[in-house]
Amino acid sequence: MSTVTCHRLCCALRSSIRLNNFHGQKIIRSSNKRFSFPATLRSFSTMSSYTIEEKGPANSLQYRIFFKNASGNYISPFHDIPLTPSGSSDPAVFNMVVEVPRWTNAKMEIKVGEKLNPIMQDVKKGKLRLVKNCFPHHGYIWNYGALPQTWEDPGHNDEHTKCKGDNDPLDVCEIGSRVAKRGEVVQVKVLGVLAMIDEGETDWKILAIDVRDKLAKDLNDLQDIKKHMPGFLESTFEWFKIYKVPDGKPFNTFAFNDEPKGKDFALSIIKQTHEQWQRLMQGKTDPAGLSCENISVAGSAHLISAEQAQTIAAAAPEIGTPEPVNTDVDTWHFIPQ
Repeated sequence: MSTVTCHRLCCALRSSIRLNNFHGQKIIRSSNKRFSFPATLRSFSTMSSYTIEEKGPANSLQYRIFFKNASGNYISPFHDIPLTPSGSSDPAVFNMVVEVPRWTNAKMEIKVGEKLNPIMQDVKKGKLRLVKNCFPHHGYIWNYGALPQTWEDPGHNDEHTKCKGDNDPLDVCEIGSRVAKRGEVVQVKVLGVLAMIDEGETDWKILAIDVRDKLAKDLNDLQDIKKHMPGFLESTFEWFKIYKVPDGKPFNTFAFNDEPKGKDFALSIIKQTHEQWQRLMQGKTDPAGLSCENISVAGSAHLISAEQAQTIAAAAPEIGTPEPVNTDVDTWHFIPQ
């Protein structure tokens, strides 16, 4: 066994222990009396004025994460959180909504077809979806999430990939050293992008780093990743290529001869998908199953009141006792290539 492989196995073992501890932790709850703040309402960072509220039992089909703004109003993380952070002067810095913390397996995502777009776990054939551990990786190898106010229009045939969009906000792989928290809103600096083709659809993967990370000042483009994190881009390609194979799917493929594109190209994709989202908000594009309700987007054809948003969130079940996690989460898969 090589030194690199041994190191990866040790890191994966440590992360597995952290993951199991997370699943077993006790969740403190309190009543939802007026003016009280439930223990499931959390603010994650001085960089963020957003809080989350968990609804339904964890690890269940009913589990949801709703978002609130600084005024305590329920919002959509897809539509109401701005793409560009307030006060930021760097054109490469954007807000990212964390859906999946590094080393975890639950495929959590902003539910684009549900009102207020809460984060929930993806469901396949009636079962909660868990991303498999494909050797030498454990769960997701970055903090994974989305750029708000972007949308990959399924009616748009991309000139580069020759495929249509996947009907979701842009995905982000945050490559910094910290393990983020689910529902956290962080500011990230864009470094590049991968053009993955997922079952015939364009599925861009933005590469970015938390602006607070110790390496953030040194990373500004793909060449900096190669210099300061050698092997990381190759591992990222490998992860996306093989992660669906244990579920009986073929290897994923990529445009541009399996090469990532740099920061400037990534920024052009963000601009394009933000414009597609703007047309969606203005009612110029058929939502085609998307829930576009929001409480704050100027000129939106889908505005609702804060009171209507409150009614939507109130209809979700109380958090309840967490359900057990499928033991398959600890299974490892070796994928020959």
